[in-house]
Amino acid sequence: MQQFSSVPEKKPQFEREPVLAIQYQQVQAQCWLERSLNQLQTRLFAEMAAVSDCTCERDIWQILVDELSQALPTAWFAVAESRVDGEGDNNSCQIVAVCQVPGSDGGIPKLLMKSTGTKLCLQAEIVIKIQDLLDLPTCEPVQVVPIRVGNQENSTWLLIFNPSNLQEADGLQVAKLALIEQLLTRGIEACVVAIAQLQKMRSLQKYNQDLMRTNKLKNQFLANTSHEIRTPLSSIIGFTQLMIAQGFEPDRERHQEYLKIIESSGKHLLALINDILDLSKIEANQMEMQWERVELSQLCRNVFALIKEKAANKGLKLSLAIANDVTTMIADSLRLKQMLLNLLFNALKFTTTGTVGLDVFIQDNHIHFAVWDTGTGIHQQNLTELFQPYSQIANPVVGREEGTGLGLALTRKLVELHHGSILVESQIQQGSRFTIVLPLQPPHLSDEDIPVVSEAETKSTPIPTTPSPNIKLSPNQGDILLVEDDSNNAQLIKIYLEKLGYHVTWVNNATQMWKALQQQTPELILMDIYLPDGNGLDLITQIRDRESCRYTPIIAQTAMAMKSDRDTCLNAGFDEYISKPLDLEQLANLVSKYSEPAM
Repeated sequence: MQQFSSVPEKKPQFEREPVLAIQYQQVQAQCWLERSLNQLQTRLFAEMAAVSDCTCERDIWQILVDELSQALPTAWFAVAESRVDGEGDNNSCQIVAVCQVPGSDGGIPKLLMKSTGTKLCLQAEIVIKIQDLLDLPTCEPVQVVPIRVGNQENSTWLLIFNPSNLQEADGLQVAKLALIEQLLTRGIEACVVAIAQLQKMRSLQKYNQDLMRTNKLKNQFLANTSHEIRTPLSSIIGFTQLMIAQGFEPDRERHQEYLKIIESSGKHLLALINDILDLSKIEANQMEMQWERVELSQLCRNVFALIKEKAANKGLKLSLAIANDVTTMIADSLRLKQMLLNLLFNALKFTTTGTVGLDVFIQDNHIHFAVWDTGTGIHQQNLTELFQPYSQIANPVVGREEGTGLGLALTRKLVELHHGSILVESQIQQGSRFTIVLPLQPPHLSDEDIPVVSEAETKSTPIPTTPSPNIKLSPNQGDILLVEDDSNNAQLIKIYLEKLGYHVTWVNNATQMWKALQQQTPELILMDIYLPDGNGLDLITQIRDRESCRYTPIIAQTAMAMKSDRDTCLNAGFDEYISKPLDLEQLANLVSKYSEPAM
């Protein structure tokens, strides 16, 4: 609120009493100071109350120079912004606010530049060298006062003013002269506070905008994920019901096709879940890379074998070009294949006619994987959104926004874990080119202890079929105790292992497990981690305390699928670990490692 100080009228006796006259002038000057500052504060309050997206620091500084010129009408004021460039130099500044000079030509301050000997018109937006400003006092009665706002290390504001005319003043003006420094200091402080508030409001606005964007992306992600889950589930449930209604006949070709669709849909669901888990692991810094020397030619050919069928279904050509000097590199082969597949499947999705290709070559000691297509292309304004998690760009070719929007975000993060970068070039109706650039060898690794892994070895790691020498086989050959609370999973495991010749006893909780162990010691225990009445990580310690089960092999079979979960289970005392959904072939290999079917 604007406040005005009441000043007594000047009395004739003041003229006869010099001391009283001086005191009276000092009171008047103090009232002038407070009134000027109150007026400045009132305008700042009004500006902050009406703040908008267009409000900026320049508006605050313009209020300052306007109010200072009102308080000191014979002087002029300007504010300049000095910015530090990318090399740490601040050689110039720009005028951002200036007041008119009464009685001057056009109301624009004109200053004599020492470096050129010419007059410079001090008007908004003009750029001045810092050295010229520093030289001004040698040519003009001008002062330059630096202003720093908060922790803005790369920006400094400068107040430029010419108070020379105040020297020609009466007694009241002389009293005001003593308060000019206070006026400038307190006025600047008020503006600094206002700018700090403006920056906080901007930060809050940006935070709210980010929250709104995140919420929108979350809703979009949930909607897309729901679709991606429901679509394969519809196939799984539908074809299962169809076979039930028709009566399943394993030898019927049609039923074999149904089973293949069910299996394919299940794998699609698993891939979706893995993408979500992988992104979560990376963001939590829990992704562990398995560095190895990878044979690139074979890996790329195997990747193309995986996309060949989809390309053929769309009538697209495939092109693979590998330079002669491309041999091996140090990478995580599984993640490298994942990156290439993400880009290639994207290219296939957005290409209706023509070709999808992969060019592999070496440049500047880096390996380049360029995935290109002759598809629809991407608008330039959308390129920045490509690698944002959950973000998707509408495309008329695809129609509905297929996928969850995680593929490219995950690819970029995997590239960064390889100490590389990913580049994008695209033109509408001409196609796109995504280039992964990776160092031939990550900077933190040496050639020592890095195995050469062929592509065949990356597909699966064979599990030895001979028992571990530290494991004592029980006389109950082929007896397996299955501890699983989910009846469907239990039935799947029991049926499968019994077809292989094992004898499986199923219990669905810890209480039944203890009863079964009292009756007989199995050759092998398959245990779920989360049980209705116990936790497998605690139960295994209790099992090991039993003399009869101290050396019994125990395999954790669980939906805990993170890399750290495997380590947690093994550290707790489990001999092996397998995650759900179970790969039945892997399960058979694990079981055969510690047991043989009953004779």
